Amino acid sequence: MELHISLQGRKGLAEQLYQQLRDGIDSGRLAAGTQLPPSRLLAEQLGVSRKTVAEAYSRLTYDNLLSGQVGKGTFISPSPTRTPAPTAAIPLASAATLAKWRARANPLADLKLPTLRYDFIGGASSKVQFPFDDWRRCNQYALRQIRHSSARYSAHQGLPELREAIARHIAFARGVRCSSNDVLVCNGAQQALDLIARVLIEPGCQVAMEDPGYTPARQLFLAQGAELQCVPVDAEGMCVEQIAAGARLIYVTPSHQFPLGMPMSPARRQALLARAAQLGAIIIEDDYDSEFRYEGRPTDSLQSLDRNGLVAYVGTFSKTLLPELRLGYCIVPEALREAICIAKQLTDWHTPTLNQWALAQFIGEGSLLKHIRRVHEVYAARRERILARLQGDLAPWFEVVPATAGYHMSALARGNLDVEFLISMARKVEVGLYSLAPFHARVPVRQGLLLGFGAIELLDIDPALDRLRDTLQAMG
Repeated sequence: MELHISLQGRKGLAEQLYQQLRDGIDSGRLAAGTQLPPSRLLAEQLGVSRKTVAEAYSRLTYDNLLSGQVGKGTFISPSPTRTPAPTAAIPLASAATLAKWRARANPLADLKLPTLRYDFIGGASSKVQFPFDDWRRCNQYALRQIRHSSARYSAHQGLPELREAIARHIAFARGVRCSSNDVLVCNGAQQALDLIARVLIEPGCQVAMEDPGYTPARQLFLAQGAELQCVPVDAEGMCVEQIAAGARLIYVTPSHQFPLGMPMSPARRQALLARAAQLGAIIIEDDYDSEFRYEGRPTDSLQSLDRNGLVAYVGTFSKTLLPELRLGYCIVPEALREAICIAKQLTDWHTPTLNQWALAQFIGEGSLLKHIRRVHEVYAARRERILARLQGDLAPWFEVVPATAGYHMSALARGNLDVEFLISMARKVEVGLYSLAPFHARVPVRQGLLLGFGAIELLDIDPALDRLRDTLQAMG
């Protein structure tokens, strides 16, 4: 790779080269420790004499900006960090639009990797449980497939092999009715939500979603110009009768309501499908972590009950595998398929092929189901321990919301407990807690905690909850 230098004319070349290199060093574009090309090579690249390059290098060395290392070459010298000169502030025509984006609320953006000793972060799985050896073998298989394929972009809808594997997996595990042609592979569930929003939402159109609900979805719909209908939830899930006329899109988490956790009742599911049919609305069924079920009979997915082609079923492997893999999918209704595939192609052409081949092999050889069964036992034990404590010595402060799936649960605060103050005090004793408040839009905020148990080890739960109890007692 050539060093970018642009010389003009045939006069003062050494001075031009000196000034451009100095400007690059002063601005930080050429970082300390960077090796410069040998003078002979740079002279050939620029079409100048070697003496010209040597003169510029010599001046920079005299200024202590370059240093030579015998047998290695010429390097940019370490120096104090220089602040680039500020650019002239020009009022942007898009300033108001940029301000709206900066104002978008997203509480999950602050949920970084745990830094506390005990952390009940939601939506994070345990890397200790991830089958790295199996995944490494599948990646080696993927590299072999890519090596023997043509050097071209892949199918924007996803590799046929992975789409077929996903269709078989969700038919087996969730009763979803689909073929590989219905599957769109995405960069996580969030991209699936974005693609649906792109093709359905126009400024001013109405979108109904649960309140409290998944804030990134809410902000995504608002960013597309939607007017939100914030529909409250009760013990049976979304209050369908409150979905107003005019809704074009309905977003719901029926298997494990986010963030509260209760499942939507069968009667409420049928009512939701009937209401969507009345309105001609598309339903997004976000089935983000229902692979982990601990009690009760499995409930049918909305997609499997849909007879009108109105449900877009969105799933992810971030919860079963790792969020870093950014692998998700959408079972696209036929009416949306062509538009969404075009939007996917225009957005990023296709999801990285290496991970697609690896996941197809991982599912095909049975490693995914094996992994789910193994971590299910781990999560079940953690869930039981947290439930026992919340229904035991922590019961005076919290009421558990019944949840039968996933790897987070919600605990509603009793009385006048100051949850935000509790969270700040718990952090002082190395316990990470998270409030339900940021997930509310308009309905009265239910004070409480979202307790994730995907990333905290079983042996850490009791010590962490002991500290929580002691903090509560100290708060009086």
